[in-house]
Amino acid sequence: MRNLAKIVVVTAAVLSVAACGSTSQDATSGSGSSPSSSPAAAATGPVAGPTKAKLPECTADDVKVAGAFGVKPTITLPTTCSAPSKLLTKDLVPGTGAGAKTGDTVTANYLLETWSDKNIVDNSFDRGQTFPVQNLGQAPVIQGWNDGLIGEKKGARRLIIIPPALGYGPQGKDPVKPNETLVFVVDAVDVGPTTGSPQG
Repeated sequence: MRNLAKIVVVTAAVLSVAACGSTSQDATSGSGSSPSSSPAAAATGPVAGPTKAKLPECTADDVKVAGAFGVKPTITLPTTCSAPSKLLTKDLVPGTGAGAKTGDTVTANYLLETWSDKNIVDNSFDRGQTFPVQNLGQAPVIQGWNDGLIGEKKGARRLIIIPPALGYGPQGKDPVKPNETLVFVVDAVDVGPTTGSPQG
């Protein structure tokens, strides 16, 4: 009986020590040192920001042009829509007579503004010298002009918005940046058949 009491006392003491060791270990493991539960670790993780909604593409009506035929125009580009991905044209002044067709010459005054930075990079109004686009459709100008001037009449003022693929493309052309959308206002001073040898 005395031996049994000794065994019970020793067993109780061992269990008590084991329990204390377990409590100490649990307290250490629960101290917040785990990376998954650390507030500092959570704070340094990626934070999802608000997603920016994609703007709709602009139309020709979204671009505002001030000024009469023959006068240097002022272009106001919108900020509530993105650059068009296809060629857009709009006659701001209708003109008279037959529209320009493939093979014709369009004698033009023009102003070019770039979409991304709203810079006027070229215009013939300040130079006081028109530019002849001979053999329209195959003229040595950007494809956006060859396509965009078709149908324009003498005395017409036309807005032409040209995507990069029909302009200067991914390489650009100084001072036009790569992949730039071009905004032209073109006054057709004269329209008629091309005489003599075509350019190029």
